[in-house]
Amino acid sequence: MFGLFKKFKDGLAKTVAAISSTTRGLFGGRKIDAASLDQLEEALYTADFGVATTTEILDEIKAAYRKDPELKGKQAAEIGAAVLKRVLAGSEGRFEVGPAAGVADPGPGSTTPATPKPTVVAMIGVNGSGKTTTTAKLAWLLKQDGRSVTVAACDTFRAAAVEQLKTWATRLELEIVASHTGADAAAVAFDAMQAAKARGRDCLIIDTAGRLHTKSNLMEELAKIRRVLQKHDSAAPHHRWLVVDGSLGSNSIEQARVFHKQFGLTGLVVTKLDGTSRGGAIVGIWRELKLPIYFVGLGEKPEDLQPFSIENYAKAVFGLE
Repeated sequence: MFGLFKKFKDGLAKTVAAISSTTRGLFGGRKIDAASLDQLEEALYTADFGVATTTEILDEIKAAYRKDPELKGKQAAEIGAAVLKRVLAGSEGRFEVGPAAGVADPGPGSTTPATPKPTVVAMIGVNGSGKTTTTAKLAWLLKQDGRSVTVAACDTFRAAAVEQLKTWATRLELEIVASHTGADAAAVAFDAMQAAKARGRDCLIIDTAGRLHTKSNLMEELAKIRRVLQKHDSAAPHHRWLVVDGSLGSNSIEQARVFHKQFGLTGLVVTKLDGTSRGGAIVGIWRELKLPIYFVGLGEKPEDLQPFSIENYAKAVFGLE
C-alpha cells in the first residue's frame, strides 16, 4: 500500500508543488493565518479544483481556524484532504473481469448465467489523450494480475496508431489483433472479439480512433464497432471509458460531457497527471458527470497506470504521508 501511495505522491508532484510553492509551506508546522488562507485559495484555483470544491475546503479550514487560532498547517491539510475524500465518495471505479465480471459467481447448479467472456472495454477519446498507450498499459496490468487479455488495434484512422500498439504489444508480450492503417475498424473489432471468445480470454480491450463530436464519420465508426461486437454479445462493450488528458484541466469536463451524451460512458481513465499542475480537474469531472474513475496515469512506465484511489489522491494533493 505504501508503494502505491508513493506512486500517487510522485505522480501528483507538480500539482502538490504548485500548491505548496504558492502557499510557501502552509502545510508545514507553522500556524496558518488569513494571508496563507488567501494563498491557498489561489493555489487551489490554479490547480483546477473549481469554485465549489475550493469553497468547501476553505470554508471548513476557516471554520476550524475561527475555533482554534493556533491551528497548524498540517491540521489544515488534514481538513482539506477530508473534504476531498467526501467530495469524491463513490468515484472509485472497481474493474472486474472474467467469467463473472461485475457480479457474484452464481455457483454450480445456479440458473443465473455468469457474465460471458470476454469482458470488453472500449477506449474512447480524442487524439493525444493517451488511448493507445493506456490500452497497452491496462492490458499489461491485467496480465500481471493473472488475467488473459487481447488488445484490438481499431484506431485504423490515425497514421501509425496501429504500429504504435503493435510496438507496445511486442514490448509487453501482449496478444493483439490488428490490420493496417485505413482498414475497416469494425471488421478488426469483430475479428478480435471472435478470437478472444475462441481462445477463452478474460478481457478484450479495444483502442478506437481519436474523434471529436464534429467528426461525424468517426462517431459513426464507433457506433458500427459497437454493433458488430453486439453480434457476439448483446451487452458489449461492457465498459465504455473516456480517456482524458489530465493536463487539460477543467477543459476536459466539456469533452467528457459531449462523449457521455453520445455514447453513455461508463467510466473514465485520466492520463498524464504526472506532467501537470492541474490535477484538481479530476474532482470537477466527478462533480459534473458522476462517472467513476477507474485508472489514472502517473508516469510513462506500464506500472504507472494505477487504479484510482480517493485516499491516496487526497493525501498526495495535500502533502500528507
